[in-house]
Amino acid sequence: MFGFLKKPPTEDDTVPTSGTAPSWRERLKAGLSRTRAQFGGKLKSIFARGKVDDELLEELETLLLTSDIGIEATEHLLRELKNRAKKDKLDTPEAIQKALADALHDLLLPLEKPLDVTAHRPFVIMIAGINGAGKTTSIGKLARYFQAHGKSVLLAAGDTFRAAAREQLMTWGERNNVTVIAQEGGDPAAVIFDAIGAARARGIDIVLADTAGRLPTQLHLMEEIAKVRRVIQKADPSGPHETLLVLDANIGQNALMQVKAFDKAIHVTGLVVTKLDGTAKGGVLAAIARQCPKPVRFIGVGEGIDDLRPFVARDFVDAMFE
Repeated sequence: MFGFLKKPPTEDDTVPTSGTAPSWRERLKAGLSRTRAQFGGKLKSIFARGKVDDELLEELETLLLTSDIGIEATEHLLRELKNRAKKDKLDTPEAIQKALADALHDLLLPLEKPLDVTAHRPFVIMIAGINGAGKTTSIGKLARYFQAHGKSVLLAAGDTFRAAAREQLMTWGERNNVTVIAQEGGDPAAVIFDAIGAARARGIDIVLADTAGRLPTQLHLMEEIAKVRRVIQKADPSGPHETLLVLDANIGQNALMQVKAFDKAIHVTGLVVTKLDGTAKGGVLAAIARQCPKPVRFIGVGEGIDDLRPFVARDFVDAMFE
């Protein structure tokens, strides 16, 4: 069903590529260390009594809600844990924790949908998000990721609103040896229109189109980004082939509002969740899965150019609990 991105390359597996370079799973675990220290550490004390009773469920509810998991996802996980405890007669802390981890994995698994970029050429990816979410940086990392999988990439500097955005994207282009189509000022939709034409003429596989940072409450600015989408469709009636929303994991439940607002304006088809190595509690992915499920195409847990990889539910849950 999925193309070349179905399975991450072998260096993402448990064995590092060199004697010193950590694997992706190790970096993910390190990136989520703050989440694990707060979440996993408190779970052990809650589960220490070895039985799923009302007191345990009440303490667990508080922990889940303070971990950005949200009310709906919390109620779902508590219900699942209660049912599994009754069915499987769970009576040890380890068994109870495994049951909760499995329930969380089942909740997150539908978000694990690797991106297939093989259906069109050029494959046009429109990228949106508020200022500060890590949008432009994510574009540079995505360019590196796609190149590592044998794809040619072109960047479109469609964020003509923020003064340093064009220069920042051109710096990423130089680091990745990727062409950047840009203009000084001008209409962002026109820049992206030109980039698609250039990619088609040069036989480029993927166009990563940056757009100006927008707050969902700025309706007139949201309309501008909707215009970018319409112009992309003029350049390629089948595009954009993916519309990625970049979310800063540290904003917690506000991420839900952003997904809903941007989806209404530009029809979001996938998410890039950044800064999971910061003060983020990680639970926002569960809230998204329950309230506004969108495929999480990539997650980021660091500042390095290789610290953005496809979301794998099992790896993520293991990193939170281990």
